[in-house]
Amino acid sequence: MATFLTLPVELIADVLSELDLTSLITVSYLSRRLHDIVSDPSLNPWRKPILRLLRSSQDEGSSGPLKHLSVRRIVPRHNWIEILSLASPSFILLDATLPNLRSEEWEECFNRRFTPGWRKWHKDGRSWKATYLEVLHRLYHRSRTSCTSDESWTKYIVLNRNGTANELEGSSRGFNPLAIFNEMKLQNNLMHLETRIRLVVELADVRIIALGTLNRPRSTLTVNPNAHTFLHPPGIDDLQTLRNNRVVPDHGVYPLGPDSADYPGVSLPSIDFSRMTHPLPAFSHVNYPWYTPGGGDKRWLGSGEVEEEGLKWVGGLMIIAQILTPKTHELGGDWLPLQDLDLVVGSGRHQYASLGWSDLWAIAPWIEERITNKIDGPGLGI
Repeated sequence: MATFLTLPVELIADVLSELDLTSLITVSYLSRRLHDIVSDPSLNPWRKPILRLLRSSQDEGSSGPLKHLSVRRIVPRHNWIEILSLASPSFILLDATLPNLRSEEWEECFNRRFTPGWRKWHKDGRSWKATYLEVLHRLYHRSRTSCTSDESWTKYIVLNRNGTANELEGSSRGFNPLAIFNEMKLQNNLMHLETRIRLVVELADVRIIALGTLNRPRSTLTVNPNAHTFLHPPGIDDLQTLRNNRVVPDHGVYPLGPDSADYPGVSLPSIDFSRMTHPLPAFSHVNYPWYTPGGGDKRWLGSGEVEEEGLKWVGGLMIIAQILTPKTHELGGDWLPLQDLDLVVGSGRHQYASLGWSDLWAIAPWIEERITNKIDGPGLGI
C-alpha cells in the first residue's frame, strides 16, 4: 500500500477507476491520501464505475451503492449529471436519494435526457429540478399505462421525396404508425412495397424510429435523397468511395458535381460531426451519429448509396418517437430483434411521444439544411 500511494495522483486515480463502485467506496476510506484523491473533481475516479453500473443494467441501479451515493461528500456532484441523464426513471423517482444540484446543473440534466420539445413544460418561475422531475414522471406514467391525457395529439415528421418535410399529428389514443404509413403508401401508389422500419437512435426514455419503403426504381423520380441522408449522415458513411467514383464515364477523368445520379441530395456536409450529447444517447447508441458496435445500431445495412441487396429509399420517410416501456426490449414473434416489425409490433411498443422540428434538428442536425420547405400540417406548402 505504501508503494502504491507514492505513485502520481493521476495514476492512482486511474487504477481506482477500475474498481467496482462498492470497492471504490471502501478503498476511499483507507487513508487520508486516498480520500483526498477520490474527492478531487479533476481526477474523478468515480465516473468509470458509475457508467459501468449504469451500462450493465438499468435495473441494477435501483439498489446497491448507487442508491444513496449522493449522501457521500467524497463523490463529486457533477457525476450525478450523467446518472440523472441515463438511469432508469423508476430508479430516479422511486429509489435514489437525489443530490443538491444548482439550477444550471438541473437544466443540463434536463437537456441531456430529453429532446428539446419537452422544454414546453418549463414555465417561468419554476425550477429546472421541478420541471425535470415532472417530465420524467409523465414519461414513467405513460410507459406503464395507456394514458394520453397530457398529450392528446402526437406529432411526427415526414420527409418527402421532393425535398420538403411535413410536421403532422395524429390522435394519441390509438396512435398507430403502421396504419398511418400504410395510408401514406396508398396515396403514393406504393402499397405493393414492404414497409421497412429502422431504429435510428435510442435515448434514455424514448427511441427514434423511421418507417419507409425500399425498391429498385427505374428512374430517380421516386427516390428520396433525404431519407437516405437521414439514416446515412454524409461524411460518416462511405462517402469517400462515392467521391472517387464520380467521373465522366466516357473519359473517366473529369469529376462531376457533389451530387450523385441516384441521390441528388447527397453531398459533403457543411457541419462537423461530433457525438450527440443533447440529448444523450443510450449505451447501445453511445457513438451516435457514428456507428456503435454491439448489435443495437442497425441503421446501416448497406454501403454507399444503396441499402441491402442494392435497394434505394423511395417515397416518404416517417419519423416517430416511441416511449420505452419495461417490455420494449423483450423479443417476440419471428422478426429480427430491433429491426422492422419487431420495433412497433408487440407488447410495450404502443406508446408514442411527439416529435417536432426542434427534436429532429437535435437528432439529425445535418438534415435541416437539406429540407427545402418545412411545412406545419398536411399539404405541399405552396
